[in-house]
Amino acid sequence: MARIQVEVAGLTASPHNSGAYALILQEVNGSRRLSIVIGQDQAQSIVLQLQEMKPVRPVSHDLLKSVIEALGGRVVEVTVNDLRDSTFYAAVRIDGASDEVDARPSDAIALAIRSGAPIYVEESVLREAGMMAQEEQDDEMGLESEEQTQDDEDETAASGGSQSHGSKSQRELLQERLDEAVRSEDYENAILIREQLDRLDRAG
Repeated sequence: MARIQVEVAGLTASPHNSGAYALILQEVNGSRRLSIVIGQDQAQSIVLQLQEMKPVRPVSHDLLKSVIEALGGRVVEVTVNDLRDSTFYAAVRIDGASDEVDARPSDAIALAIRSGAPIYVEESVLREAGMMAQEEQDDEMGLESEEQTQDDEDETAASGGSQSHGSKSQRELLQERLDEAVRSEDYENAILIREQLDRLDRAG
Protein backbone atom coordinates (compact mmCIF):
# COMPACT_ATOMS: atom_id res chain seq x y z
CA MET A 1 0.00 0.00 0.00
CA ALA A 2 1.04 3.63 -0.53
CA ARG A 3 2.85 5.39 2.27
CA ILE A 4 3.28 9.10 2.88
CA GLN A 5 6.40 10.51 4.50
CA VAL A 6 5.74 12.86 7.41
CA GLU A 7 7.73 14.87 9.91
CA VAL A 8 7.06 15.95 13.48
CA ALA A 9 5.44 19.38 13.24
CA GLY A 10 4.70 19.97 16.89
CA LEU A 11 3.57 18.74 20.25
CA THR A 12 0.88 20.39 22.32
CA ALA A 13 -1.22 19.67 25.38
CA SER A 14 -4.30 17.74 24.32
CA PRO A 15 -7.46 19.83 24.71
CA HIS A 16 -9.53 16.66 25.19
CA ASN A 17 -7.36 14.47 27.46
CA SER A 18 -5.92 15.84 30.70
CA GLY A 19 -2.26 14.90 31.13
CA ALA A 20 -1.95 13.81 27.49
CA TYR A 21 -0.38 15.49 24.48
CA ALA A 22 -1.22 15.73 20.79
CA LEU A 23 1.68 14.77 18.54
CA ILE A 24 1.28 16.50 15.17
CA LEU A 25 2.71 14.82 12.06
CA GLN A 26 2.94 16.95 8.92
CA GLU A 27 2.89 15.50 5.42
CA VAL A 28 6.21 16.23 3.67
CA ASN A 29 5.56 18.34 0.57
CA GLY A 30 1.86 18.38 1.41
CA SER A 31 -0.73 20.06 3.59
CA ARG A 32 -2.26 17.13 5.47
CA ARG A 33 -1.60 16.57 9.16
CA LEU A 34 -2.20 13.72 11.55
CA SER A 35 -2.80 14.26 15.27
CA ILE A 36 -2.01 11.36 17.63
CA VAL A 37 -2.71 11.56 21.36
CA ILE A 38 0.25 10.25 23.36
CA GLY A 39 1.21 9.95 27.01
CA GLN A 40 3.29 12.33 29.06
CA ASP A 41 6.39 10.12 29.23
CA GLN A 42 6.52 9.68 25.46
CA ALA A 43 5.89 13.39 24.94
CA GLN A 44 8.77 14.28 27.23
CA SER A 45 11.07 11.86 25.44
CA ILE A 46 10.19 13.32 22.03
CA VAL A 47 10.60 16.92 23.20
CA LEU A 48 13.95 16.19 24.81
CA GLN A 49 15.30 15.00 21.47
CA LEU A 50 13.64 17.65 19.31
CA GLN A 51 14.94 20.43 21.55
CA GLU A 52 18.36 18.77 21.91
CA MET A 53 18.10 18.75 25.69
CA LYS A 54 20.53 16.20 27.12
CA PRO A 55 19.18 14.32 30.16
CA VAL A 56 21.53 13.44 32.98
CA ARG A 57 20.69 9.77 32.46
CA PRO A 58 19.46 8.19 29.23
CA VAL A 59 15.69 7.85 28.96
CA SER A 60 14.11 4.60 27.75
CA HIS A 61 14.26 5.46 24.06
CA ASP A 62 17.95 6.40 24.31
CA LEU A 63 18.55 3.02 25.93
CA LEU A 64 16.58 1.17 23.26
CA LYS A 65 18.54 2.87 20.47
CA SER A 66 21.82 1.99 22.18
CA VAL A 67 20.79 -1.65 22.61
CA ILE A 68 19.77 -1.95 18.95
CA GLU A 69 23.07 -0.48 17.80
CA ALA A 70 25.11 -2.57 20.27
CA LEU A 71 23.56 -5.67 18.69
CA GLY A 72 24.59 -4.51 15.24
CA GLY A 73 21.21 -3.15 14.14
CA ARG A 74 19.98 0.20 12.91
CA VAL A 75 16.52 1.73 12.79
CA VAL A 76 15.76 2.14 9.08
CA GLU A 77 12.24 3.60 9.20
CA VAL A 78 8.98 3.63 11.13
CA THR A 79 5.43 3.54 9.80
CA VAL A 80 2.09 4.40 11.36
CA ASN A 81 0.39 1.54 9.59
CA ASP A 82 -3.10 1.05 11.02
CA LEU A 83 -6.03 2.66 12.80
CA ARG A 84 -8.48 0.37 14.56
CA ASP A 85 -11.15 1.40 17.07
CA SER A 86 -9.65 4.91 17.30
CA THR A 87 -6.22 3.47 18.19
CA PHE A 88 -3.14 3.98 16.01
CA TYR A 89 -0.58 1.24 15.40
CA ALA A 90 2.97 1.41 14.11
CA ALA A 91 5.89 -0.74 13.04
CA VAL A 92 9.66 -0.26 13.23
CA ARG A 93 11.95 -1.65 10.54
CA ILE A 94 15.43 -2.52 11.78
CA ASP A 95 18.34 -3.27 9.48
CA GLY A 96 19.29 -6.93 9.88
CA ALA A 97 15.96 -8.01 11.37
CA SER A 98 13.80 -10.38 9.34
CA ASP A 99 10.50 -8.86 10.45
CA GLU A 100 9.21 -5.44 11.42
CA VAL A 101 8.67 -4.80 15.12
CA ASP A 102 5.21 -3.72 16.28
CA ALA A 103 5.16 -0.56 18.39
CA ARG A 104 3.05 2.28 19.65
CA PRO A 105 3.39 5.28 17.31
CA SER A 106 4.79 7.42 20.14
CA ASP A 107 7.58 4.93 20.90
CA ALA A 108 8.31 4.36 17.22
CA ILE A 109 8.57 8.09 16.53
CA ALA A 110 10.69 8.77 19.62
CA LEU A 111 13.08 6.11 18.35
CA ALA A 112 13.00 7.38 14.76
CA ILE A 113 13.97 10.95 15.60
CA ARG A 114 16.90 9.67 17.68
CA SER A 115 18.08 7.51 14.80
CA GLY A 116 17.52 10.00 12.00
CA ALA A 117 15.11 7.52 10.41
CA PRO A 118 12.21 8.60 8.17
CA ILE A 119 8.63 8.44 9.44
CA TYR A 120 5.78 7.27 7.22
CA VAL A 121 2.00 7.00 7.50
CA GLU A 122 -0.07 4.61 5.42
CA GLU A 123 -2.18 6.52 2.92
CA SER A 124 -5.32 4.80 4.19
CA VAL A 125 -4.62 6.00 7.74
CA LEU A 126 -3.88 9.54 6.65
CA ARG A 127 -6.98 9.59 4.47
CA GLU A 128 -9.17 8.41 7.36
CA ALA A 129 -7.76 10.42 10.26
CA GLY A 130 -5.76 13.24 8.69
CA MET A 131 -6.84 16.83 8.37
CA MET A 132 -5.69 19.87 6.48
CA ALA A 133 -3.30 22.16 8.33
CA GLN A 134 -5.77 25.07 8.36
CA GLU A 135 -8.51 22.88 9.79
CA GLU A 136 -6.26 21.87 12.65
CA GLN A 137 -5.27 25.46 13.35
CA ASP A 138 -8.93 26.42 13.54
CA ASP A 139 -9.61 23.48 15.87
CA GLU A 140 -6.82 24.57 18.21
CA MET A 141 -7.82 28.24 18.38
CA GLY A 142 -10.08 27.68 21.40
CA LEU A 143 -7.37 25.89 23.33
CA GLU A 144 -4.78 28.55 22.54
CA SER A 145 -7.05 31.39 23.65
CA GLU A 146 -7.82 29.62 26.93
CA GLU A 147 -4.13 29.08 27.61
CA GLN A 148 -3.02 32.58 26.64
CA THR A 149 -3.95 34.17 29.96
CA GLN A 150 -1.88 31.66 31.92
CA ASP A 151 0.97 31.96 29.43
CA ASP A 152 1.00 35.72 29.85
CA GLU A 153 1.05 35.33 33.62
CA ASP A 154 4.01 32.94 33.37
CA GLU A 155 5.89 35.33 31.11
CA THR A 156 5.10 38.28 33.35
CA ALA A 157 6.40 36.39 36.37
CA ALA A 158 9.57 35.49 34.54
CA SER A 159 10.05 39.08 33.41
CA GLY A 160 9.46 40.35 36.92
CA GLY A 161 12.10 37.97 38.18
CA SER A 162 14.60 39.32 35.69
CA GLN A 163 14.34 42.78 37.21
CA SER A 164 15.64 41.42 40.49
CA HIS A 165 18.63 39.64 38.94
CA GLY A 166 20.71 42.57 37.77
CA SER A 167 21.43 42.62 34.06
CA LYS A 168 20.19 39.12 33.27
CA SER A 169 17.58 39.04 30.55
CA GLN A 170 14.34 37.11 30.67
CA ARG A 171 15.76 34.64 28.19
CA GLU A 172 18.90 34.05 30.27
CA LEU A 173 16.83 33.39 33.37
CA LEU A 174 14.57 30.95 31.50
CA GLN A 175 17.61 29.17 30.10
CA GLU A 176 19.04 28.80 33.61
CA ARG A 177 15.72 27.35 34.79
CA LEU A 178 15.68 24.99 31.81
CA ASP A 179 19.22 23.77 32.52
CA GLU A 180 18.35 23.19 36.16
CA ALA A 181 15.15 21.31 35.27
CA VAL A 182 17.10 18.99 32.97
CA ARG A 183 19.81 18.42 35.59
CA SER A 184 17.16 17.50 38.16
CA GLU A 185 15.30 15.34 35.58
CA ASP A 186 12.17 17.46 35.96
CA TYR A 187 11.30 17.00 32.30
CA GLU A 188 7.67 18.08 32.58
CA ASN A 189 8.79 21.50 33.80
CA ALA A 190 11.56 21.53 31.20
CA ILE A 191 8.97 21.21 28.43
CA LEU A 192 7.00 24.16 29.79
CA ILE A 193 10.11 26.34 30.07
CA ARG A 194 11.20 25.33 26.57
CA GLU A 195 7.81 26.46 25.25
CA GLN A 196 8.30 29.85 26.91
CA LEU A 197 11.71 30.18 25.26
CA ASP A 198 10.18 29.29 21.89
CA ARG A 199 7.59 32.01 22.33
CA LEU A 200 10.31 34.55 23.10
CA ASP A 201 12.22 33.51 19.96
CA ARG A 202 9.09 33.79 17.81
CA ALA A 203 8.35 37.22 19.26
CA GLY A 204 11.80 38.32 18.12
